[in-house]
Amino acid sequence: MANLFGIPASVPEPVRRLGAVPRIVGLLLTLFSLTLLPPVLVSLYYQDGTHTAFLTAFALTLITGAMMWRLGAGLNRDLRIREGFVVVVSFWVVLGLFGAIPLYLAERPVMTFTEAAFESISGLTTTGATVITGLDTLPKGILYYRQQLQWFGGMGIVVLAVAILPLLGVGGMQLYQAEIPGPVKNEKLTPRIAETAKALWAIYLGLTVACAALYWLAGMQPFEAIGHSFSTVAIGGFSTHDLSTGYYNSAAIESIAVFFMFAAGINFALHYRVWQSADIRSYLADTEFRTFLALVVGVTTVATGVLYFHGTYPDADRALIKALFQVVSIGTTTGFTTADYATWPSFLPMMLLLGSFVGGCAASTAGGMKVIRFVLLWKQGLSELKRLVHPSAMIPVKLGGRNVPSDVLQAVWGFFAVYIAIFIVLFIIMLATGLDELTAFSAVAACLNNLGPGLGEVSGNMTVVNAPGKWVLILAMLLGRLEIFTLIAILSPAFWRR
Repeated sequence: MANLFGIPASVPEPVRRLGAVPRIVGLLLTLFSLTLLPPVLVSLYYQDGTHTAFLTAFALTLITGAMMWRLGAGLNRDLRIREGFVVVVSFWVVLGLFGAIPLYLAERPVMTFTEAAFESISGLTTTGATVITGLDTLPKGILYYRQQLQWFGGMGIVVLAVAILPLLGVGGMQLYQAEIPGPVKNEKLTPRIAETAKALWAIYLGLTVACAALYWLAGMQPFEAIGHSFSTVAIGGFSTHDLSTGYYNSAAIESIAVFFMFAAGINFALHYRVWQSADIRSYLADTEFRTFLALVVGVTTVATGVLYFHGTYPDADRALIKALFQVVSIGTTTGFTTADYATWPSFLPMMLLLGSFVGGCAASTAGGMKVIRFVLLWKQGLSELKRLVHPSAMIPVKLGGRNVPSDVLQAVWGFFAVYIAIFIVLFIIMLATGLDELTAFSAVAACLNNLGPGLGEVSGNMTVVNAPGKWVLILAMLLGRLEIFTLIAILSPAFWRR
């Protein structure tokens, strides 16, 4: 006998449990359809003619989501950790494809579906890589939509959804565990997962409002202030201008961007802890934050020295401002630019690109492998060196005064190994598409680290990449956004066994 979803009762239990996945994805897709309405209002206000594309996309997304929800009605309502991973991956893929619809349907810019999917997933994963040129003349509805995609993707739409799903009788902890990255993913800010998600989004929204207000006061028009606040706090990097934030040529705007990019690159659990305790010293008590700050200061110092002594900028102050902005932007994987850093002298461009592999802190909106993992790798390396000198000694790895469990260390080493292996494979594939070594290397780095701009022929945009290459980079963006293992796990045969 078949249930409402058409799955026979005799099929294995794991398969029947996965029948709930379309229902959850349908619900989330329905909620996402509502985000297609604000661009309609923007389009109508500016009379740019794109409202038809957004209304069509809204209708298609809403109907599809409602049908998936209805088809899954009456199935097992329990959502376990395995199904949580499937929902997270399915939702990001489906969301990215449906998010491409208005870009594909709009008269400007003219895009193939591959290009539209690339732009949509780049926005949602907060990568910021683009295949669009001529941003300054694009319709306002499209410009706003690109910025909004990054804002919703910044903290993960799934994390937002777990604050709503409990109201509908659907558990959310499994989704939260699958979405939040790094060794701290089981740490709760508040006792209930719904309250945790609300706390994260309250901080996220507060930073966005403050950033938009300061951008406006610094001279941006309201439309641009809102749009850039979206991509700044989301650490996305999309802009409404081809010259990115360099368009404004404003030290005040650059300073505001640096502050909020850095703030968004900090663990949001730490922000919450500081807010609760009203003690800013909690930042300096955190090992990951201190390391993050030290990396920014150290790399900025080196970059400033190189730029000044090579004569790239006439005075040290100017060199410091440009270096600090690009170090924070690339280091946090935001991808804003105020200068063509790819043409900077000596080793600077490659140093900045390699810095994106570290990225920001865990549980932040930044990409990369996260600072906390590199801290643990460094501490484990030192521990192994000491063990060579004292073979019989017990030398635990400590973080914040507490011993780090061996399974966490193993997971970090495993993540690092798989991350590098995947990078190498994708790099070789991109070489096979016809790109030169520097362009292929930086394109994969920019997408896997959710950075955006690369070096070589992709320093400005990804238009030079052919269609198969764009789908490879889409995969890289999803792998980076889902922290590798979430996506690989559901592709593993062992994941589907009882």
